Amino acid sequence: MKIALMDSGIGLLAAATAVRRLRPDADLILSSDPDTLPWGPRTPEDVTGLSLAIAEAAAAHRPEALIVACNTASVHALPALRARFEPDLPIIGTVPAIKPAASSGGPVAIWATPATTGSPYQRGLIREFADGVAVTEVPCPGLADAVQYADEAAIDAAVAAAAALTPPDVRVVVLGCTHYELVADQIRAAVQQPGLPPLVLHGSAGAVAAQALRRIGERPDPEAPAVGSLTVLLGGQPAALPASALSYAEGRELQAVSPAH
Repeated sequence: MKIALMDSGIGLLAAATAVRRLRPDADLILSSDPDTLPWGPRTPEDVTGLSLAIAEAAAAHRPEALIVACNTASVHALPALRARFEPDLPIIGTVPAIKPAASSGGPVAIWATPATTGSPYQRGLIREFADGVAVTEVPCPGLADAVQYADEAAIDAAVAAAAALTPPDVRVVVLGCTHYELVADQIRAAVQQPGLPPLVLHGSAGAVAAQALRRIGERPDPEAPAVGSLTVLLGGQPAALPASALSYAEGRELQAVSPAH
């Protein structure tokens, strides 16, 4: 079994780790293009073109499914990706986990990039899944870039700025960018209020990993004895995991348990 994941940068690590935990025997292809970052300020046409390029690089390895582990690419490029590759290659997009977060009854905060915050796409998801729930959209300028480059000072500053915009009664936070899942512990520590119940964070990694398996008719098997290989593509070329990826537990876990290919 071979599953590919694509993202602008290392935001795909969380979903890749989720796939590895569900199916240790899956061969993983990680395709990204960090030299073109950031994607948030780019036009939808640019994002679509870049997404198609890294998807083509991944598809050349003949995966059985392709996870678009990037919120920006999912917003702008999913129709083009599906038109290009489906039905031969199932495409699984990433949607902010607003629906499960809103099921708590709120209040909910959605942390996302400035380009996504307030966008028609996100507002539509709020109307569809969180009608009647108190929702605060929190822009997080610079956080995805800081995570990409493992800049601890910039991460701390961006998280603190977003936490200051998050109402103190919020008990549920949606991580609306895949990069943010890599710093979930810092986000939780910044938002958690003393004396209140533990903060609940909702990311998308587990859901997209499970959906990828469903789309190809496979079941989770965390006890599978074999460990699949790991192929890394940067700008379409074979490479090692970026050094910044190894700053995060997910990157270190993938490198430790996945034979290079």
